[in-house]
Amino acid sequence: MKFCFFFCALAVMHAQDLGRDGVWLPNHVADLASKVGIPFQPWAKQKFQENHALKQNALDLRCLPPGVPRIMLMARPFEIVQTPTRILLMYEGGAHVWRQVWMDGRAHSKDPNPDWLGDSVGHWEGDTLMVDSVGFNDKTWLDDAGHPHTEQLHVIEKYTRTDPLAMKYDVVIDDRGAYTRSWSFNSSLSFHPGEKLAEDICLDKTSQ
Repeated sequence: MKFCFFFCALAVMHAQDLGRDGVWLPNHVADLASKVGIPFQPWAKQKFQENHALKQNALDLRCLPPGVPRIMLMARPFEIVQTPTRILLMYEGGAHVWRQVWMDGRAHSKDPNPDWLGDSVGHWEGDTLMVDSVGFNDKTWLDDAGHPHTEQLHVIEKYTRTDPLAMKYDVVIDDRGAYTRSWSFNSSLSFHPGEKLAEDICLDKTSQ
């Protein structure tokens, strides 16, 4: 009876409720080029080839944040906490970093200080959470394969809960400093009710 009660409650969960008791686990996408054709600027293609050949240089191996959207493409769980004015995405990987998505109608800062996870604002379009992010530094990769970006990076994410245990994840990448046009891809997330984030200790593998 307890089993039925728990999963029946999940079944009637509102599509705009992305939190509750559990964690989300992304589908691992190591190389975005396996899903889409990448419209490189010439320098970015060369930089990608250098990154791909020297994956040991990825800054997340030095316990720095993986960046966006890469952190959403790694098979590490995260938790979503919703409040009336913001949504928090708290990650087990990436040395327990978090993102905050402002839901109070504010615009981006006119001159955001470039950082690892960007400045994010969001709103609902029906049952889809739209997250618009700018203000990134250029130190991270878009995926494990090493696709680069510049500080012009603009990421639009769409989170759509398709059933109680699944969510569709759509992304648009717009960075005219590295790519000739905007491009998009999609992936998926699975919900694991009752699970919690574990303690994660990041050790700098480059110094061992």
